Amino acid sequence: MQRSPYDTATALLPLVGGPANVTSVAHCMTRLRLSVADRERVDTEAVRAVPGVLGLVADGDTLQVVIGPGAVVAVTAEFETLLGTAGTTHRAPGQPAPGGPRSADSAGLAVRGAELKAARARRNATPLKTALRRIADVFVPLIPALIGCGVLAGFNGLLVNAGWLPWLTPALAAIASGFMALISVFVGYNTAKVFGGTPVLGGAVAAIVVYPGVAKVTAFGVALSPGQGGVLGALAAALLAVGVERWCRGRVPDALDVLLTPTVTVLVAGLATLYGLMYAAGVVSTAIGTAANWLLATTGPLAGLVLGGLFLPLVMLGLHQALIPIHTTLIQQQGYTVLLPLLAMAGAGQVGAALAVYARLRDDTSIRTTIRSALPAGLLGVGEPLIYGVSLPLGRPFLTACAGGAAGGAFVGFFAVLGDRVGATAIGPSGWALFPLLTGNRGPALAAAVYAGGLLTGYAVGFLATYVSFDGGVPSDPSPRRSG
Repeated sequence: MQRSPYDTATALLPLVGGPANVTSVAHCMTRLRLSVADRERVDTEAVRAVPGVLGLVADGDTLQVVIGPGAVVAVTAEFETLLGTAGTTHRAPGQPAPGGPRSADSAGLAVRGAELKAARARRNATPLKTALRRIADVFVPLIPALIGCGVLAGFNGLLVNAGWLPWLTPALAAIASGFMALISVFVGYNTAKVFGGTPVLGGAVAAIVVYPGVAKVTAFGVALSPGQGGVLGALAAALLAVGVERWCRGRVPDALDVLLTPTVTVLVAGLATLYGLMYAAGVVSTAIGTAANWLLATTGPLAGLVLGGLFLPLVMLGLHQALIPIHTTLIQQQGYTVLLPLLAMAGAGQVGAALAVYARLRDDTSIRTTIRSALPAGLLGVGEPLIYGVSLPLGRPFLTACAGGAAGGAFVGFFAVLGDRVGATAIGPSGWALFPLLTGNRGPALAAAVYAGGLLTGYAVGFLATYVSFDGGVPSDPSPRRSG
């Protein structure tokens, strides 16, 4: 019987320290994101054991509870409701954590996974990685709109190519393209919100980037183009606006603050955007698109091998967040990002490795049960349960999963050298969930076929590499595991 979102939220709230310990609530595609005042009050093992929870990533005072696509939206809504009326959901002393007892083997993996995540959190506590997480916080809320508009754009493309419903396709094109035309405004709004400024001022300055009237402005001897610099220009403009606003707040008298601070912020940041940031961001954006296309056209298999093979370690280090603005820039420029399908191959290698562990440990019912529970999510691109519950604690399967991802990436990259680029019209989903968002320079059908071939390659290599090399042992555990 499937657990309701209310039951999941009710079980989670006391385990994260109750409403007084929760300082903010948000969600992305698959995770409930909580900021807590006191990390010591969080029962991490009990959170992982809650039915409906696929995993937990704890990073400092931020908790990312992996729930899965779709379900996370409903659970977040129930959780926010409970925060307003909570007080009756705490566990009684001695009451067992939800989810029932766990076997010694799967519990040992859970402990090992928790230790690895704690170590990763300590490594990630650097200014650079904190900045990357904040940049990710700017773009993650935009992902649902990117997905919705991406799916509609792909569907409309199919209708146009087939010559069907010509009376409907202009309307669908407008619906699918409206958000992308104004995405810079949303980026500016979120940037100011995340970095401590007034959101609407960030949005107002970023709106300059897409305003048609900028075509009348000349910077560095060249007339500007509406949209020049894209999301990177909007991000830079909003960051500057936050800095100007903070400078004004500390110097303008309170009586004049409401008048002068917004005016100075928009004026200074706006002029800097027109006469510097848009031009510079345009150069960078163009270079990103050119570099991505050149990389795949000339070194496709090698590029795919490196990107597919290193993506899981990048996720472990938190460095994958630096790719979000790059994906968004490519989507804004070309209509799709050619990098995401390559990176998604890491999930295929992870699935193949998990299946090999399942085949190897025929007598270990606890780990096989964990894999059976996490595998559907892994196939749909939610890899955390398999990573933190199986491959990373076991050690070697994590490396062989990377090998599978490298092989899948090389497969997709090989077709890029042949001129068949595969791209995704939105970011967020991967695995099988990415199929509705696939497109390319030669149409969605060929793109889907190449991507499917990459997935199968990743599954196969991840499975074979793991099956051959994994002997059933667990790092730091002197007693060997049973293997078949």
